Parts: sequence; C-alpha cells; structure tokens
Amino acid sequence: MLLLGWALDAPRHLQNALFWVDSLGLWGPVVYVGIYILVCILMIPGSILTLGAGAVFGVLRGTIYTSVGSTLGATAAFMLGRFLLRDWVKQKVETSPRLAAVDEAVGREGARIVFLLRMSPLVPFSISNYVYGLTPVKLGRYIVASWLGMIPGTIMYVYIGSLARRLAELGAAERSTSPAEWTLYVVGLIATVIATVRVTVVARRALKRRVSLDEPPQEGQG
Repeated sequence: MLLLGWALDAPRHLQNALFWVDSLGLWGPVVYVGIYILVCILMIPGSILTLGAGAVFGVLRGTIYTSVGSTLGATAAFMLGRFLLRDWVKQKVETSPRLAAVDEAVGREGARIVFLLRMSPLVPFSISNYVYGLTPVKLGRYIVASWLGMIPGTIMYVYIGSLARRLAELGAAERSTSPAEWTLYVVGLIATVIATVRVTVVARRALKRRVSLDEPPQEGQG
C-alpha cells in the first residue's frame, strides 16, 4: 500500500528529488542517473525527470545524463523481463493485442523495430522495456537501438526544461529581456520540436510498413 501511494504521487516526489539533486553538486549527476534507473524499473513515466534535467544541468549535460540513465534503466527492465519477471510479462502480452504485435514484430525484425518504436512511442516506454526482454533480440543490439532511438525525444524534453528555467531566471532578473533573446529562445524551441516531430512521423510511417499495432497478430506468428 505504501508503494502504491508513493507511485500515485510520483510527480511530486520526482520534483522533490530534482530539487535535492540540484543541491548535491558533483554527486548530482550520479544520483540523477540512479533515480532514472529506478523510475524505469518501477514503470513510472520519466518525462518530469527529463524536463528537470534540462532545468538542473542544462541542455548538453542534461541530455547526456538522461541518455545514460534512460538507457541503463531500459536495460535493467529488459533483463528483468527476460529472466526474473518473464512469466508476469508473458501474461501482460497475452492480454494485450498491441503488446503481442510488438513482441511478434521485434521477434521478426529485431533491433530495427526497437529503434523505430523508441522514436515513435506507440507503446508506453515503461512496459515496453519488459516486453522486449521476451523477444530474441540480442542485448547489445537492444542497448544500441534504445539509446539511439531515445535521443531525439530526450533532446526535446531537456531543451524545454532548460528553456523554462532560463525564462524564469530572466523574468526574475532586474534587467529586461531583449527581443533578440526572446527570439533566440523561441526559434530554438520551435526548431527542436519540429525536428523531433519530423523524426517521429518518419518512424511511424516505417512502423506501419512493418507491423500493425492496432490489430492482434495473426495466429501462428511470434
């Protein structure tokens, strides 16, 4: 019950954790990565952490730390799904046509589908890590495909978080913000969102050519 209560109030707890990370100095990145791994294992959405990384660490460092944390967390969940929690994950797949379709597609095309699904999150990130553990995809290929596929979305969320903090600092400053500064921030945000959306659309189209996630796979496959 305590764990359930914590999970229901996860956003507030994650925000508090980010404030704590911001006060840790050199240990902040290490703790942040550790928290991200735990969030992946517990299947808690990590968007708040990713936005917070931009606010706490800036775009470059925030992207690096989030990329490391999300990849390690996804790998940990993958290994749990492949070994310790295999029966539980199988039960989830059997009751979800969408997850069954993912299982079948990854079994057929391997890390390529993992890469495309990471860029076009048609399946929730939290449970997909465990589902991939059921497939025959090799660990090394899974890690590389996950890492590369998550980079566009990571950059967008981190940039938004960094921009939010920067705008808050400018708003609190005594000097006014010049039109050139506002233009730079807005143009940067628009460019980041457009690039990420474009990548997602391309990935979604590629997925549609390979597998339908709206209907259960045909019998005899997977």
